Amino acid sequence: MKLIIQIPCLNESETLAIALADLPREVPGFDTVEWLIIDDGSTDNTADVARRNGVDHVVTHRVNRGLAVGFMSGIDACLRLGADVIVNTDADNQYCGADIPKLTAPVLAHEADIVIGARPIDETAHFSWIKKKLQRLGSWAVRVASKTDVADAPSGFRAISREAAMRLNVFSAYTYTLETIIQAGQSNLTIASVPIRTNGDLRPSRLVKSISSYVNRSLMTILRVFVIYRPLALFFYVGSVFLTIGLLAGIRFVYFYLHGSGDGHIQSVVLASLCVTLSMLLYMMGLIGDLIATNRKLMENIDARLKKIVYDSEKQL
Repeated sequence: MKLIIQIPCLNESETLAIALADLPREVPGFDTVEWLIIDDGSTDNTADVARRNGVDHVVTHRVNRGLAVGFMSGIDACLRLGADVIVNTDADNQYCGADIPKLTAPVLAHEADIVIGARPIDETAHFSWIKKKLQRLGSWAVRVASKTDVADAPSGFRAISREAAMRLNVFSAYTYTLETIIQAGQSNLTIASVPIRTNGDLRPSRLVKSISSYVNRSLMTILRVFVIYRPLALFFYVGSVFLTIGLLAGIRFVYFYLHGSGDGHIQSVVLASLCVTLSMLLYMMGLIGDLIATNRKLMENIDARLKKIVYDSEKQL
């Protein structure tokens, strides 16, 4: 059994050595533990620091392509290198490397396909109040969309089985954390959460450049998640709101019309017709989106089968 620990990196020369020193070289249940970094267009000597500190594999992007792309490049490389389980962690040493056996244990026991480390968010001092609330909101949205009970969806500290890794696809350049969980839930993969520890803050977050930017990106990511993976439910609920408003406006006009004063409430008829028409359009968008989502599932199944053929053949060489 081979475990590969991957770390996406962008200009991490100052913190990478600390993060690598915290990683284990032996994990119960594995014959081999290897380290891999994804150098996502770094302009410093991140790759040199990695090699000096014993990293086994370096995947290099000539230009910065984003965290999500870096994550998927690492997954692809790990599968080609024959990893049976992949652990993803951060280069800023946010997560405690000693907790990696806790992540991998449910995968080795075939109790979960993906295991996500749940951070003690409320006790994390360097998280602002609004960031804590958005972390909770993001986790709730993912639980609803994926029909799982993930405790800390934005956590990047996770263990992934080989079969699950073959099913993952990320199209967002910003982050992979939410989208991969929803994909896994939609693919009927088993996801588990385990409590993990965190280390002190070594540098400011690369994803959170400002509170307003983080809020906007988080809300847009959550909205995008629902549009892509739960379009029928999203457009049905929004359409129902407009339908309700339209019906109430229509009932209001009928009431005044029956009492002989309908001429003064034509606005209610206009509002009712607009809202009912909009609700019907939203319902149609939901149905079309649901058909597209179904087609996407079929394509993901085909993609997973092709990956299995390719990666398993390379593993046997």
